[in-house]
Amino acid sequence: MIVRTILVVAGSTLAAITFTACGGGNPAAAQGKLQVVAAENFWGSIASQLGGSKVSVHSIIVNPSTDPHSYEPTAGDARTLAGAKLALVNGIGYDTWASRLLAANPVSGRTTLDVGNLLGLVDGDNPHQWYSPTSVQKVIAAIVTDYDKLDPADKTYFAAREQHFERSSLSTYNHLSAEIRTRFSGVPIGYSESIFQPLGQALGLKLLTPYSFAKAVAEGTEISAQDKETVDAQAQRGLIKVWIYNSQNATPDIQRINAICRSKHIPIATVTETLSPAGDTFEQWQVAELKGLINALHAATGR
Repeated sequence: MIVRTILVVAGSTLAAITFTACGGGNPAAAQGKLQVVAAENFWGSIASQLGGSKVSVHSIIVNPSTDPHSYEPTAGDARTLAGAKLALVNGIGYDTWASRLLAANPVSGRTTLDVGNLLGLVDGDNPHQWYSPTSVQKVIAAIVTDYDKLDPADKTYFAAREQHFERSSLSTYNHLSAEIRTRFSGVPIGYSESIFQPLGQALGLKLLTPYSFAKAVAEGTEISAQDKETVDAQAQRGLIKVWIYNSQNATPDIQRINAICRSKHIPIATVTETLSPAGDTFEQWQVAELKGLINALHAATGR
């Protein structure tokens, strides 16, 4: 009922804001900038850096304490999406609120980039693809392709931004990822949520936690007794060398495992679901997490 009410309100609001934008009421639009709205700030950060001075990017989810899964959009969010020439959503059942707003309020000339559709993923697949280096590269290419279509006069500029982002901005991110694959491939680790799975696999780590456990924690659903017993035992017996958990979602079950790991002197590293601090760029955020992971892996293995 909440979503339906929001959509009705958003629908009437969208019509008004679209009229205003066409009339030149948007200062950024008046300056000739391409209006981009991202449902989440991790994709918004990338879109902003790729667009440079030619785009204006607004991210809706920016507060690290906000859960994108259960976010309830406002009329203000609808107005923001109304002015977008490019809407960037994660999809894969992650931010259905954004997809519903867009579907309920079609705007002529708007392009929507749905990451799940781009990657060929569906509801039930792991939605946390910003933690997959391969998926991030595909999203980068798709954003630039959309920029080229929406603003063909600046195609050369966007190509230069893409090259700079991949070769310079992401250089430390790529270097640290390669270092982990080289130094720590095959190290057995445990992880609290499915957000880490794409990255852990890409880094060549041995993920011992049952995926059903990590998925349940991420989605806030019931964890099976068997999965709890398995994860607890892996920590108690030292089968995992490092424990990685989402510090934005330390449920009682996760706090219990954290305590076991501390008592067994198993190094702990943290990740977060969205940019933390919120003012960091995508690569600053990821680099900080990779450095923390390297420190934990080194402490565990001596490598």
